Amino acid sequence: MSAEHRHDHAAGASSTRLLLAFLVTAVILVAEVVGAIITGSLALLVDAGHMLTDAGGLLIALTAARLMARPPSERRTWGFARAEVLGAGAQATVLLGVGIYAIVEGVQRLLSSEPGEVTGGLLLVFGVVGLLGNIVAMLILAGGRDSNLNLRAAFLEVVADALGSVAVIVSAVLIQTQGWVKADAIAGLLIALLIIPRAVSILREAGSVLLESVPPGLDLAEVRDHILEVDHVVDVHDLHASRIGTGTPVLTAHVVVEEGCFRDGHAPQMLDALQACVADHFDVSVDHSTFQLEPPRHTEHEHSHHP
Repeated sequence: MSAEHRHDHAAGASSTRLLLAFLVTAVILVAEVVGAIITGSLALLVDAGHMLTDAGGLLIALTAARLMARPPSERRTWGFARAEVLGAGAQATVLLGVGIYAIVEGVQRLLSSEPGEVTGGLLLVFGVVGLLGNIVAMLILAGGRDSNLNLRAAFLEVVADALGSVAVIVSAVLIQTQGWVKADAIAGLLIALLIIPRAVSILREAGSVLLESVPPGLDLAEVRDHILEVDHVVDVHDLHASRIGTGTPVLTAHVVVEEGCFRDGHAPQMLDALQACVADHFDVSVDHSTFQLEPPRHTEHEHSHHP
């Protein structure tokens, strides 16, 4: 099976998983909105808001997955490979806003002398419905969560939803058995504390890709040393590594080789050796590498170069 065919198959599977998860999430969202109106629960309202952003996030993720499946063009030589990063970043930004809102509202309700009435019995029913739906969505997304940042962001959203549903269930039990209405506000705060670190983590990784940072797990100093060990290599400069998407590391370098390599026709073998070096030797396999082979005297013609 060709790499392109594998990519298309993976993109199709990703889209299917996201579509199913979106449909499940949308159903839970409607149920929780109705439940929040009936019960007056902050925890359920916050979780419904979270579900709203998750439904929107899954829709963004689904759109990104569809865009990623589009082939490269003359204008977009990498296609829409970075759509997954933009989609994940958008999801995380919205989640961060929801988390901050939940903290503010939860604190206000805890400090209020009249936190309001919450119907514990119905709250428990809606919490269980939400948890069951989230478990279904988790199972749908679990198999593909490691394939890219977009799917991982979607999976983590659903996991946080499930934990949020557990918090709703616990608060409902406390309200029903102890009459402690403020348990609902505490559950809302716990959901917020689940949302914010996850959103920050995804934003950090998305920013790392967009800023073209070196892929995690790849040590450029080690790469440089290993390239210098290749026969006939004299020096390495302008060495750069980044990611087009979470699964697409790229590397470029100017490699100074012995003058004789250009006279005896050895340069093509040098290129093969260098590409095999970065593709096979390191934990992070770099299949997309570009090397500029230069004779020692070529550096005199370069105005400046990076390390």
